[in-house]
Amino acid sequence: MDWYTLTNDEIETKLKTDVNNGLQDQTAKKRLQKVGPNELQQEEKVSAIIVFLSQFKDFMVLVLLIATLISGLLGEYMDAIAIMLIVFVNGVLGYVQERKAEKSLQALKRLSTPKIHVLRDGKWVTIPSREVVPGDIVQFSSGDRIGADIRLFKANSLSVEESALTGESLPSEKSERPISGMDLAPGDQENMCFMGTLVTQGKGMGIVVATGMDTEMGKIAHLLKSEEGMQTPLQKRLEQLGKVLILVALILTALVVAAGVLQGHDLYTMFLAGVSLAVAAIPEGLPAIVTIALALGVQKMIRRKAIVRKLPSVETLGCATVICSDKTGTLTQNKMTVTDLWSSGKSWNVSGTGFELSGSFFSNGNPAELKTNPSLRQLLTFGVLCNNASIQLQNKKGKREIHFNGDPTEVALLIAGHKGGLIKESLFNEYQVEEEFPFDSARKMMSVVVKDTQNNRYIITKGAPDVVLSNCQSILWDERHARLEARQKDEVLRAVTRMGTEALRSIAVAYRPLRREEQISTVLDAETNLTFIGLQGMIDPPRPEAAQAITDCHQAGIKTIMITGDHIVTARAIAQRLQMIPSDGKVMEGNTLAKLSIQELEDVVDETYVFARVSPEHKLKIVKALQNRGHVVAMTGDGVNDAPAIKAANIGIAMGKSGTDVAREASSLVLSDDNFATIRAAIEEGRNIYENIRKFIRYLLASNVGEILVMLFAMLLSLPLPLVPIQILWVNLVTDGLPAMALGVDSAEDNVMKRPPRLSTEGVFSRGLGWKIISRGFLIGIVTLAAFAMVYFEDTDNLVKAQTVAFATLVLAQLIHVFDCRSERSVFHRNPFGNVYLILAVLSSIALLAVVIYYPPLQPIFHTTALTMREWMLILGFSALPTFALAGSQLFGKSRTKKASFIN
Repeated sequence: MDWYTLTNDEIETKLKTDVNNGLQDQTAKKRLQKVGPNELQQEEKVSAIIVFLSQFKDFMVLVLLIATLISGLLGEYMDAIAIMLIVFVNGVLGYVQERKAEKSLQALKRLSTPKIHVLRDGKWVTIPSREVVPGDIVQFSSGDRIGADIRLFKANSLSVEESALTGESLPSEKSERPISGMDLAPGDQENMCFMGTLVTQGKGMGIVVATGMDTEMGKIAHLLKSEEGMQTPLQKRLEQLGKVLILVALILTALVVAAGVLQGHDLYTMFLAGVSLAVAAIPEGLPAIVTIALALGVQKMIRRKAIVRKLPSVETLGCATVICSDKTGTLTQNKMTVTDLWSSGKSWNVSGTGFELSGSFFSNGNPAELKTNPSLRQLLTFGVLCNNASIQLQNKKGKREIHFNGDPTEVALLIAGHKGGLIKESLFNEYQVEEEFPFDSARKMMSVVVKDTQNNRYIITKGAPDVVLSNCQSILWDERHARLEARQKDEVLRAVTRMGTEALRSIAVAYRPLRREEQISTVLDAETNLTFIGLQGMIDPPRPEAAQAITDCHQAGIKTIMITGDHIVTARAIAQRLQMIPSDGKVMEGNTLAKLSIQELEDVVDETYVFARVSPEHKLKIVKALQNRGHVVAMTGDGVNDAPAIKAANIGIAMGKSGTDVAREASSLVLSDDNFATIRAAIEEGRNIYENIRKFIRYLLASNVGEILVMLFAMLLSLPLPLVPIQILWVNLVTDGLPAMALGVDSAEDNVMKRPPRLSTEGVFSRGLGWKIISRGFLIGIVTLAAFAMVYFEDTDNLVKAQTVAFATLVLAQLIHVFDCRSERSVFHRNPFGNVYLILAVLSSIALLAVVIYYPPLQPIFHTTALTMREWMLILGFSALPTFALAGSQLFGKSRTKKASFIN
């Protein structure tokens, strides 16, 4: 339907909606059931059966299955069935892990889907865009992504970038007027906004006319390229490493088979043992386990209010050396309260804290009345009129509830007016807003054209004091108009500075009477030749947890930089309260920053802790300068103009509450609570996720090294096979699965935020990890072989007992070693009961080991026999050696070093 040709009344009638109250919630739910969710069709997912079968496509698993089939045909039925069952159980575990990772990533995707503001039952609410239905009344502003096809009925300086639909990169100006003509292309429909397009300027309201596949974007959905799964740099490195390790494992396995055959072992037996060893030892599941660890870690981050949009950022978080944070709402509470007023050369204080609607005005400690202070009344009145926020009072079950909608700065101005009896709804009975010029970060101002009941018209402007003042020609002084002279300018600036030293943010209000026939068509026409009315100073208290979070980051080697549009004095005062700026730390203003080249900024950026009066465009320069100095930069932002800096930063962080869709789409991390402490928590989790990945790399590879070496050394020493194929596979099943997964959810070490940031170029095996893998793997192999040899040479006729001892020693050595993997230092540095999941995993593995050793029906299948207490003491002693011998030698070495340094 050509919606652009219809009037608002015609559209309301066709869609059975009401522009003043919106749809009823029940009506919207029924429509959602009828038309379906507001989503484009996704590619068909791979079926569960295909995912399950893919667990068996690995070449070595296929070889093992073929060899097992041959074994069955040769009469070894029990062995064949048992091996196939183990392979099947391994496949089930792999399937569960893969589906869990997939579901976690889908949950992340759902969390990052855009929201939309709709009018339901007469109230503005925010809902996921997938729940929007035709007939919904919606509103949007600069930075929002349009979530459906919308016919406009209100447009204020509205421009929309439609390149996703039309290919045209320049924004299109929009209006609410009906258009005549048929079959116009989307780019020519000025009163329509389409799904997937982006609001670059202004704001608008409209009626949803199409959703999902019925939208213009839905019609071309088949042409849209779906986003491919993203791998982190670590995943890519491990994938490459995995190929190398597979080759090494195959070579060593071939050596084992060759040595066994040369020592007189049966070729078929050695072939089956070799294939089983290769299946167990090849870490083909390493990249998958990394994905699961990332997904599990990301779930923990979500619980701590940090939503990851791009997985590589998790890895990068541990490398962050600088956090560039917005002040308002991130370091502060974003609960603005007007406490100081200045107008006509006089000052007033306002009582009441937070969002309390009651309060009084005082001058020099004495109560002040608005009727005897006309300039004060005008300052408050115009602060309420030039304002898009609202206060809604509702009675629920006999209790009055207050809801605030809009920017916190504007809410503070409304509350200040409310305290003086100047309520927005009442003022709108006296004044009508004819035109609005929305705030933008370049102008640092917002203006409206209003008309009163006597048809008098005014321009009202509010914004940054220095900017508003520069557009003024006159001032209210001693309750009358006066020419703005240098003396009055200095007085205004002194008032701004005084408020700034008290950590108050100041907003200036000015106005200009208009001639009745005077038309205002541009911002330049509006914001000139103004009369300065006064200042409203508001406090935005620092978040209580911010100071500690900044201290924690400092201890972790991370510098925090505050970026704000506030006055330099206010910015410094807040930074000092947060203890984020040292005594010799520098504060730089935006006008100074604008004059510096990136190279010049590099020379001073390391000593600068606060950037004040900064516009979003300056953020990109700050990011580039820091990166050129070798820093890994995290940058926060919430507006359209913040997007380039967020995208350029190593870790772009958007605000979940106050942020625009554009900022969120450019980011790699979203703070659902807009809190700086959440950044600190995200960095801690990011570091811990990386450390947990290192833990199970260390555990898996050391275990695999041990498994290969025990077989290789036995063949080289002309010993019988210490492990039979089914035992090798069982070791792989009970030790590689659950314990490795449990390491993926291990809690952080107590010093994780006391270490310096990890170098971004750091290799997987850095910080001694390679040595730990080889040394522990070597010792696991040696003690397993030693236990086997000791029991075997006691009774060479009882090979099964010796193999059972080797089997138990290998399993327990790995299960004890898993606790050593929890710490970068040694097993003695962490509480062994600190990870409940790991305890349960180890106990489960021990129980599974005991079952195959002591349950008579399984003994012939697994080639095991019951063991005596003496043999278990032997097994425990040998199993503990790789972990405790090396840990003890480390502690002894460190104590000797300390003792030597004390003596010296």
